[in-house]
Amino acid sequence: MAIIAKKIQESKTKAIGELKDSLSVAKDFIFTDYRGLTVEQISALRKNLRAKEVNYKVVKNNFARLAFEQLSAPDMSAYLVGPTAVAISPRDSNEVAKILFDFTKEAPALKVKGALVEGTVYDAAQTEAYSKLPGKLELISMLMSVMNGPARNLAAALNDVPSRVVRTIKAIADKK
Repeated sequence: MAIIAKKIQESKTKAIGELKDSLSVAKDFIFTDYRGLTVEQISALRKNLRAKEVNYKVVKNNFARLAFEQLSAPDMSAYLVGPTAVAISPRDSNEVAKILFDFTKEAPALKVKGALVEGTVYDAAQTEAYSKLPGKLELISMLMSVMNGPARNLAAALNDVPSRVVRTIKAIADKK
């Protein structure tokens, strides 16, 4: 339970406001425990995440809890315990979860605590299952290939009729 201060400190309200602004640009958040990672490992992880336009931010738990409350998000206090870093994903968080779980194979010190994906709270196991699903772009490409299949088959069948006629005429010409 947080202690409510009687005197409001301007620097802390400013820090909470800045955190709220950085959280408000995204709809998906993945919470990690970064304890035990070296500076090089965190830098490598940030570089991997930056390639997907994801911001990986170390947060103060109380500030993050207050920022999420101000954003009217579900209660995330269960994941805001201990050293916490948040991967703030403006787009496809599925790929971000894949990057984080792949990174845990290289650096087992990184622990994924849970996620907030489009207003739904996931625990660590659900987040891992979510990371194994195909991403949005993969699903679209799968759908497009399924949709193109019948058209491709029809074009091949229509193209096959004239070629059969040509082969038949050629066979008759060869006999004579």
